[in-house]
Amino acid sequence: MLTAMVAHAPRFGGKVKSFDAGEAKKVAGVVDVFEIPTGVAVVAQNTYAARMGREALKVEWDEEKAEKRGSPAIIQGYRDVLSGKDASVKWEPFDQRGDAAALETAKGADVVELSYEFPYLAHATMEPMNCVAAVDGNKVKLTFGSQGPTLDQLNVAKVVGCLPGSVEIETLFAGGSFGRRATFQSDYAVECVHIAKKVGKGRPVKLVWTREDDMQSGYFRPIVLHALKVKLDKDGLPAAWRHRIVTQSIMKGAPMPMGKGPDSSAFEGINDSPYLKATPVVDAQVAFPDVGVPVLWWRSVGATHTAFVMEHTIDQLAAKAGKDPVAYRQALYTKAGADRHLAVLNLAMEKAGLKATAGWTRGVAVHESFGSVVAQVAEVKLENGVPRVGRVVTAIDCGVAISPDQIAAQMEGGTCYGLSAALFGEVTLTDGKVDQTNFDGYRVLRINEAPAVETHIVPSGNRPSGVGEPGTPVIAPAVANAIFALNKTATSRLPLVSAQA
Repeated sequence: MLTAMVAHAPRFGGKVKSFDAGEAKKVAGVVDVFEIPTGVAVVAQNTYAARMGREALKVEWDEEKAEKRGSPAIIQGYRDVLSGKDASVKWEPFDQRGDAAALETAKGADVVELSYEFPYLAHATMEPMNCVAAVDGNKVKLTFGSQGPTLDQLNVAKVVGCLPGSVEIETLFAGGSFGRRATFQSDYAVECVHIAKKVGKGRPVKLVWTREDDMQSGYFRPIVLHALKVKLDKDGLPAAWRHRIVTQSIMKGAPMPMGKGPDSSAFEGINDSPYLKATPVVDAQVAFPDVGVPVLWWRSVGATHTAFVMEHTIDQLAAKAGKDPVAYRQALYTKAGADRHLAVLNLAMEKAGLKATAGWTRGVAVHESFGSVVAQVAEVKLENGVPRVGRVVTAIDCGVAISPDQIAAQMEGGTCYGLSAALFGEVTLTDGKVDQTNFDGYRVLRINEAPAVETHIVPSGNRPSGVGEPGTPVIAPAVANAIFALNKTATSRLPLVSAQA
């Protein structure tokens, strides 16, 4: 077996203009150097030789069509769409009821306007992308942790010029995935096949991405901006709700049919929210600007941001109405007929007890995703201005509980993954280049920062629903709501802490 590494363009959309492989081929163990569609491949007898060969390469890049904007410019472009300054991006409604036009000019003490900003997020899997491929004529063998083998078969077959049935995939356990190993283009698997095809004769080639390759090549959870305007009725409950979302579509170019309407992954958790069901007037729309940064689903997909927006907004509306946030939710769930939401909230509050642990402040959040409803009560305190999460009481309605211990494990892992992103997760670009290269710049939650997560399951006779992702999106708003309860400071942007803290 040979080992390969690829020199990728430093900016998304860049292509190879020319390269000099002279010095790379002088590295002991390097077998060959050649261009593939995604860059320049260095094939060697071992990983070290492949890496040293790649470092010795001299590549000139054609960046005429590359994305050269940094994060601030991209975000400003989104703001221009929100403000109407950029009218070139089309708004698409996903929920409209009642006389929404009256809300446009509404002002007064009963009107609340809020905005939220979410950054690019990396999947940050413990095991970077990798694949082993062998191509012998029209037969292909792939060995790797595939998250979407059917798509991988189709994409690889196009490269080799064979039928998908001639592509054999041996799927291995992978060191984390969270959506990253299921791309429409099968990016790194196809890259490996291009190399193996060039090597030929059925000789296996192992493609290795370094942590830096993985962190800087994408795919990312997209940047998302939300803008809300909510009018309260005489009881302090939402009477009219205007919602605008600007983000990239992760489903653009999807090989499977999406159905009618805009990409629902951008607003799932809003269009089916009991809060909107309890609101008589709704005007909710989404806009999808084109950005040259590759984006993809990230664990819990749209709920990564919609849960935060809806749950943190509800606490602020409750404060505006002078009501307890739990009682405020209970009133809205009752009004919307959201019995499952009410049940998980009541169970979480019951198990959390009457008071928070001494020295800690509570925050509550409830969200439905992947068919399951999760409520969390998070106990938080600030240490030198940095949130520390201690105890998290979780209640879940996931239908029939097939494996309670596995459900608890998924809630624990999902909570830590979501908390990691809420505290530290942020990918930034400068002049089109990703700034973060490793875990020094893209921090993840450390074991001493992990909370104690208690999981309680609502008894149910409904069909089983998801548990791998629903635990992830709820913790961020629960923490933000605890901070809001502590010092009345609302959170309009994540992450909560600098990655260098």
